[in-house]
Formats: sequence, C-alpha cells, structure tokens
Amino acid sequence: MDNSHHIIITGFMGSGKTTVARSLANILSRELVDLDQVIAEQEGRTAKDIIEQDGEDSFREIETGRLREVLAHSRPGVIALGGGAWTVDRNRNLIDHAGGITVWLDAPFNVCWERIHAGGGGRPLARDEGQARILYAERRPIYALANMQVRIEDEDPDNIAAEIAQALKT
Repeated sequence: MDNSHHIIITGFMGSGKTTVARSLANILSRELVDLDQVIAEQEGRTAKDIIEQDGEDSFREIETGRLREVLAHSRPGVIALGGGAWTVDRNRNLIDHAGGITVWLDAPFNVCWERIHAGGGGRPLARDEGQARILYAERRPIYALANMQVRIEDEDPDNIAAEIAQALKT
C-alpha cells in the first residue's frame, strides 16, 4: 500500500473507531483526523449538541462539509468517522472520489452498547438500547459496503490496528 490514500475507519458508535484509528495512525506514521472532533472544534459544539439543537439533517450537512474539507486539504492520514457518516450516500461518494480505503470495525451490538452505556453521555440517536439496536441493524448493510471488514469482539485496539496495517500491506 502506498501512502497516497486516506484510510477511513467506520462502524457503529462504540465500535472503537477513534481508538483504533489513533493506534493505526501511530503504526503507519500518519496524521489522525477524528471527524467528530474536527466538527466540534470548527463549530464550537459537539455532534450531540448540534443534533439536539438543530436536528440530525443539519448535523449531516455540517459533517459532509467537514469531510469534504478533510479529504481535500489534509495529507493522506487515518480518518475516524462518526457512526453515521458512512451511511450517507454523498459521504461515501466523497470518500470514493478521494480514493479513500474504508475499514469497517464490525463489533457486535452488545459490545457497542456496553461502551455506549459506559460512556454515560448519552447518544441522541441511541437514547436507549431498543433505539440503538434498531439503528445498528439498519446501518450494518451500509457499513458492509466498506473495502475491508474487521470483526471485533473486545480485543485490544493496538492488535486490531496491527491487523488492519498488515491487511493494507497485502
């Protein structure tokens, strides 16, 4: 694998995208970009706040704009998407057009829910287990469109990142 393409990490909330992306960026000596963090820094509000105050559609517009900027103006790095970014057609098209290599962290629902619940902050699109389970089921077929699928249980993120790095070399 050459260093001319962004590596995009996607998956359901709580799947470990940011943590694995951080480790992968370190292994590959690349910049880490956490899209939700970029949005928070540039908008002055978290994704949760934007969704709760302005609605999901408004957040998705902001998210697409920031993704476009990151893909166009940063050196190829490792990008951790928010849980819903990959589910939006225009975002997948942007990533495809930029030649991004997408990796789906396929964590079982119970692992994701444990992490969401342990985070305590509440997720506006998964306020309870039932709502989260429905969203998880709806998103799985879209996540499956990623270039690579990495099945997750509750493994060490460094091991997962090393697995991804090895797979990218082949």
